[in-house]
Amino acid sequence: MAIGADYAILADMLDHVLDTPGKVIRPAVTMLASQFGPEGQGNALYMARAVELLHIATLIHDDTVDRSALRRGKATIHSLWGEKVAVLVGDYVFALSATCVCDTNNVRVIRRFAETIMELSSGELMEYMASRDWTVTREQYLERTYRKTASLFRTATESGAVLSGVGEDVVKALSDYGYNLGMAFQVMDDILDIEGDADEVGKPVGSDLLQGTLTLPSILLIERQPENNPIQALFDGVDPDINLERTVSLIRDSSIMQDSYALAGEFAEKAIRALDVLPDNEARRCMAGLAHYAVQRRV
Repeated sequence: MAIGADYAILADMLDHVLDTPGKVIRPAVTMLASQFGPEGQGNALYMARAVELLHIATLIHDDTVDRSALRRGKATIHSLWGEKVAVLVGDYVFALSATCVCDTNNVRVIRRFAETIMELSSGELMEYMASRDWTVTREQYLERTYRKTASLFRTATESGAVLSGVGEDVVKALSDYGYNLGMAFQVMDDILDIEGDADEVGKPVGSDLLQGTLTLPSILLIERQPENNPIQALFDGVDPDINLERTVSLIRDSSIMQDSYALAGEFAEKAIRALDVLPDNEARRCMAGLAHYAVQRRV
């Protein structure tokens, strides 16, 4: 992704952030969703850049709030240059993403993009304000998951569809696909936080719990054992290593992981079913494959 800056130090920081791309799923589904209409992929390319830059901006801010030292195996902006600089670089990338979406000249997708920034921000705020709150419900978790993760997936596919000039039935189908794909991805992230390989995932097992964040597996444990689980003590700072290990063991030694996989699978199947109204072409097959990948990946 060719991104320039007319200030040398800022350019170095952007190179550091952009040098190690992630899975680039969001721009990929933007481009795939644009292959069903008569307008083609021209403006969708601007949107693909916009959604990936928006994602990167949120990661810069997330790492700063969480004080994470590494991202994708590399030192984070805030760990190298400090929190104030990280916030400003994140703001710059946010603005850069907005210039890309403006290049589409489509007010509808520009508005949807702005709404997505609001949803992402409110989702992060919901998570922050609920830190170390062991009473978070499954419904609250699902709402936070939509805002923090699935909203950008939805925007990626919906905008790709709009820019390609398809009818509203196809826009709705691709929007639903993006929503469910994003939900499946986040549920799998939460599963991998409990049972993934720390070296592959890039963070310690149970890191969400250590940061005071309840995710699906831990919420299911509390639902089943409201009076006999170590999460409250963990969040109160009592023997954190012991209570984290006990929490992870209780989750793994029950059907909670199986039930979590089942929910991720439900979202993936809904994503695939949303594609039923689309022609059976290579783009549709790739999107179905991404839904399968979402719940089979190990990183």
